[in-house]
Amino acid sequence: MKRRTFLLVFLFLFTWSSKSNADWAYSFVVWDGVIYVVNDEEVEQVDREIGIVTKYSDMEGTYSGNFSNTYRKGTKYFSIVDVSTDDAIAIEDEKGHYVKAIPDGKYASNTIQSSFLGINMTVYTILICLLALFPILAFCSYLITKRNH
Repeated sequence: MKRRTFLLVFLFLFTWSSKSNADWAYSFVVWDGVIYVVNDEEVEQVDREIGIVTKYSDMEGTYSGNFSNTYRKGTKYFSIVDVSTDDAIAIEDEKGHYVKAIPDGKYASNTIQSSFLGINMTVYTILICLLALFPILAFCSYLITKRNH
């Protein structure tokens, strides 16, 4: 009976923690810590490449790097001729056309940099790991206590 309860709790936590598809109201890219909202306006003249999408996801969450909810990893960002990157950037679409993206403020990343491990982890991921670790530790404690009696 205890084994079934443990498995049910573990399955509940695992299912509860899985991410769902996001329903973002707009397409965006993140470049240099700023979120840029992509619009339908085409850009005729780009200046130079300034970055690329390093992480694509249509799942809820916040990510580090040059993230996009629309454009795939490797999509290029460009500066626009005679336009400051503080005002707009251009995104190259899969057809080789350029669309304008307008800054909408700082990107609120909840990423923690672990210099000891050298990896990025979101607060969400850390919480899920801790939640998964708790039943394992409880079960190990139960086994140790049972063995000592």
